[in-house]
Amino acid sequence: MALRLPRDALVPLLVLLLVVVHATDATQRLEMVTSSAPARGGAGAGTTSRARVAAASCASWRLGVETNNIRAWYSIPAACRGYVSDYMFGEQFRQDCAVVAREAAAYAEGLALAGDGREAWVFDVDDTALTNLPYYADTGFGAQPYNATYFEEYVANATAPALPEVLGLYGKLLALGIKVVFITGRHDYEREPTVKNLRSAGYHTWEKLVLKPSSLGSSVVPYKSGERQKLVDAGYRIVGNMGDQWSDLVGAPEGDRTFKVPDPMYYVA
Repeated sequence: MALRLPRDALVPLLVLLLVVVHATDATQRLEMVTSSAPARGGAGAGTTSRARVAAASCASWRLGVETNNIRAWYSIPAACRGYVSDYMFGEQFRQDCAVVAREAAAYAEGLALAGDGREAWVFDVDDTALTNLPYYADTGFGAQPYNATYFEEYVANATAPALPEVLGLYGKLLALGIKVVFITGRHDYEREPTVKNLRSAGYHTWEKLVLKPSSLGSSVVPYKSGERQKLVDAGYRIVGNMGDQWSDLVGAPEGDRTFKVPDPMYYVA
C-alpha cells in the first residue's frame, strides 16, 4: 500500500530535504579543499554557453588579481561568485597551491645552507598556513562585505584547517633546518587562539609568531616589512617568504625569494 501524506505535510518535508542536501554538499566540498589528497573533477561540465563566457571573464579577472595588475578592489565581481566558489572548492585551486609549494620546496632543497640556525622562512597565517574557507563559504566568497565581528568569532574558535600543501612545505623546511617565522595581520589580542589553531592544524614548531599591534593602522606593508627588517637586524637571513596577498610579499626586505598562494576572495593593501 502506498503511503499518502497530507498536502500540508509535504512542504516542510521538501524544505528539510533541501537543507540537508545543501549542508551535505557544502561539507563535502570543504573536505575536498582541506584534504591532503587533490580534488578530482571541477566546474564546467554541462554549463551553458553564457555560463562559459562568464567563467572565462572571471578567470581573466582572477589572473589580474593574482598578478597584482588589479588592485585596491573591495569585493569580487558579483557575477564571479559562482566561479570563485567553484575554483576554491575545485581541483584547480589545489593544483595551483601544489605548484607553489612544489617550487618553494625545490628552491629550499637547492639552497646551500650555512647550518647555523639563522636561515628563516616567513609565512603569513590567514589563507596561507591556515585556510579561512569555512568563513568565506558563509560570507559569499568575497562577494559580501567583510564582517569583522564574525571573522573575530571565527578566529576565536581556532578551527581553521591547514592548507595541506603549505603544511607539507612547512615540514620539509623544518627537516632542512630552516627556522619558521609566522608574521600575521591578526591582532596581538588574538595570540592565544592563533597559537591553539596553528598547533591543532599541525604547525607544532616555530621560531617566532608575530601578531600586529592593535595600535597600528590598517596598512599591512609597513608592518610586515618592518617585522622582516627586525629579523634581519637580529641576524636572521630570510631565505623565503610566503603569503596569499601581495602586501605579504612586498616592501624591503622581502626575503631572498617570495611565493604567493592563490587567493581571489579578498584584497589587503
